[in-house]
Amino acid sequence: MHTLDRMLFLSFVRSYVIVLVSLLSLYVVIDLFTNLDDFSETGRLEETVTNIFRYYSVRVCQIFDRLSEAICLLAAMFTVAWMQRNNELLPQLSAGISTHRVLRPILLGSALVLTLGPLNQELMIPRIADELQTSRDDPDRHRDVEVRGTFDSTGIHIEGASASRNDRTIKKFFATFPETGVGGMVHLSAEKAVYVPPGQPGGVPDRADLSGGWVLHMTSPEVVPDPLPEALTPLAPRRYFLQTRDADFDSMTRVPNWYLFASTAHLREILSRPDPGRLAQVAVLFHMRFTRPLVGAVLVIFGLAIILRDQNRHVLINTGLCLVMCALFYASVYGFKYLGENDYLAAPLAAWAPVLVFGPAAFTYFDAIQT
Repeated sequence: MHTLDRMLFLSFVRSYVIVLVSLLSLYVVIDLFTNLDDFSETGRLEETVTNIFRYYSVRVCQIFDRLSEAICLLAAMFTVAWMQRNNELLPQLSAGISTHRVLRPILLGSALVLTLGPLNQELMIPRIADELQTSRDDPDRHRDVEVRGTFDSTGIHIEGASASRNDRTIKKFFATFPETGVGGMVHLSAEKAVYVPPGQPGGVPDRADLSGGWVLHMTSPEVVPDPLPEALTPLAPRRYFLQTRDADFDSMTRVPNWYLFASTAHLREILSRPDPGRLAQVAVLFHMRFTRPLVGAVLVIFGLAIILRDQNRHVLINTGLCLVMCALFYASVYGFKYLGENDYLAAPLAAWAPVLVFGPAAFTYFDAIQT
């Protein structure tokens, strides 16, 4: 890098930090004052402040995940607009330096910061997924949560009334076993079911070999007709251990949009399961993870092309046109995502469509910049 390149690169970094801090702070302030009553339910000032700090310290990663591409575009816009305002572009053009060469440090900086979004998605968000699913008014997760019925890969259907996250307990537990060649369908209910994670020692007293399933208490009927289902192990009168593969506590108590917090490897694992009822939303999101860097690059290149294609136009007008393009671009991204999630488009096509639609126009506009 030459001196001018380093100066422009540092100007982009400075603009990026300013936009990042400004947008994150604005989002936190607006959200805090909108939901301040939820935080203040504890009554004590110290607990309220601790709850607010804990809540937004992890939410920053989620907010950044949603705005990372827009932040990069705004930083690039402000850098170019500041350069035009100070008449720093005209002397370089007069010296025979093309506009594309002048923009090289900004494009390099954009490529670097655009990688922060996928890294944040893959490394940070999966680790704090539980915290991101915690409500504002229940920071310690003491309240019971709703239970979502699910099918285990063994064919067992499991559901319940409510669940306590602190002790991994489901109240009013119901299990329906599939029909076998020997007997019919078996229904089993329990007043309480405690989940034992795989490999957890001591999860079942006197049976260290049992894990990765549910300890059922106060079951009904009192005596399960023979033969017992293969996944069911008797422990004591009206007490059984139910072995499951996929139906764990997290899968039954997670929020409807749980897959947004999963890593790409986890999404691939979910899609590889032989489950005919898999969500189309997961497939679309999986493919969008791969197109995300390209979507950010197209957005930045298109924005810079709009600002610099007609340099005689006022910078505020160029900036406004760039923001309009950004709104249309994001509208198309979410529009194609909606079509893919509702099976109007194939999941790969829904993810690649914004790049295919806006990519050629972006590079055509960028190539047509006056140099």
